[in-house]
Amino acid sequence: MTDRLWSYSTESGHLAGTDLTGWRVEASDGHIGKVDKHSDEVDDAYLVVDTGVWIFGKEVLIPASTVTRVDLEEHTVHLALTKEQVKDAPEFVSEKHLADRQYREEIGQYYRTGGPFSGGTGAL
Repeated sequence: MTDRLWSYSTESGHLAGTDLTGWRVEASDGHIGKVDKHSDEVDDAYLVVDTGVWIFGKEVLIPASTVTRVDLEEHTVHLALTKEQVKDAPEFVSEKHLADRQYREEIGQYYRTGGPFSGGTGAL
């Protein structure tokens, strides 16, 4: 992973300006939903993933650094997260959270310490 949580890695294949809205999202162990919103701003890049009926319509904010591959032909975004890690992520509520820096810090903490990149695997 990168030390920049809110940035796409250069290896991901993400092209700035590509509209990912509606694209399929795959965790490392299977399908989890579709991209509802996204940003590719420098140091503020993220995906908002609508998990649909999989976890009862919950949306989650996913930092861009978790994207391992963007498949331009299949319109699919692949993550370095398991389904369980996405399911356990804090719920995202657009009206409350998009501009809330404290919420963004809490999300960062989840992904750095309590989430997928904790446990001595090179925290972000």
